[in-house]
Amino acid sequence: MVVAPTVLLSVGLFQAPPQGDPTEAEIQAIIEKFAAKESEFARARENYTYRQMVRIEELDEGGNVRGRFEVVSDIILSPEGRRTERVVRAPVPTLKRIQLTPEDEQDIRNVQPFVLTKEDIGKYWVRYLGRQQVDEITCYVFAVKPKKMEPGQRYFQGLIWVDDQDLQIVKTYGRGVGLLKKGYDNQFPKFETYRAQIDGKYWFPVWTNADDTLYFETGPQRIRMRIRYEDYKQFKADVQIRYGEPVQTPPQPPQPQPKRP
Repeated sequence: MVVAPTVLLSVGLFQAPPQGDPTEAEIQAIIEKFAAKESEFARARENYTYRQMVRIEELDEGGNVRGRFEVVSDIILSPEGRRTERVVRAPVPTLKRIQLTPEDEQDIRNVQPFVLTKEDIGKYWVRYLGRQQVDEITCYVFAVKPKKMEPGQRYFQGLIWVDDQDLQIVKTYGRGVGLLKKGYDNQFPKFETYRAQIDGKYWFPVWTNADDTLYFETGPQRIRMRIRYEDYKQFKADVQIRYGEPVQTPPQPPQPQPKRP
């Protein structure tokens, strides 16, 4: 989000007491296993449609809403498997001091619903912090930070909570980071994303909340963000076409025999 044209703000990392910590070898095995599970989830998620509701509010000094951005979209799949985003509702934005940037849009799509797959985990430093309960779920807590940032790419930096049974991320807390043009005053809020078990097997993002003050060169601006991910449905085509199967020829009516002269 920009007021004019980012200075990256560091995320304070959670420190957990090392009670009953696994060994270094066990920690590495846990990381490898949950990254593999996240890859499995990422592939499964490609077969689901859902509705995404984004609301970003700009607050004044008294905490009153001064401007708002809102968009409701359906993430849908074609029979060929192509994912598209269809806007259902998008009122005219009334934001006055801030505006959304392409980096904000990338964060909404990929960073807020963060998935740390085995294909991407090599891009991050992952440090074990301890165990913690999240809504009665015992989790491993890890600090996550990108090793190197490439131009045009967005990354997550913060904390992840991994279910110690299902080995999937159930909660994230942090912010989106990335390389920006020098002098580009683009700020990104700290956010918290929760997942829930949708189909009895995978943990899907269900909501993201942020209530943060962004410190622009022109002064501070408090923003509030709410994202909801709802109505997950596994996509199934109504018609299946199978190639190579025998074609059933309809029976032909009996032909009349020619009469003899």
